[in-house]
Amino acid sequence: MVAPNCLPADVERLRLDKWLWAARFFKTRSAAAHAVEGGRVKIADERVKPARALHPGDRLSIRIGAFEWIVTVRALSDRRGPASVARALYDEDEQSRERRDAAIARVRAGFDPEPAHGGRPEKRERRELRRVRGY
Repeated sequence: MVAPNCLPADVERLRLDKWLWAARFFKTRSAAAHAVEGGRVKIADERVKPARALHPGDRLSIRIGAFEWIVTVRALSDRRGPASVARALYDEDEQSRERRDAAIARVRAGFDPEPAHGGRPEKRERRELRRVRGY
């Protein structure tokens, strides 16, 4: 099933950040661009730029927080539609889905895979930093 708001057949490429936004991986196109620039989105395990042309059949690795998607592009769309249409734009790898489900289960069980640091180091952490740095 091809998404109803996909681009015409003669258009075979689209900007990566625009597709990530249309496929609902990111809420805004600028957030998608920042993720690509930060190396959290890769095509065939290579860092790319947000303006990179995306083609059907490309394999993407998308990391958002503690979760990673490995998807194959099925269709191109430059419009953001409902989630059901967005899911039709890509196929997710089965191993990727299993790893993501396991990570979700760990988070629900109370294990935080990426604990957020509270900001400034506390006294003990400062002493350890000074010891390591040789101050």
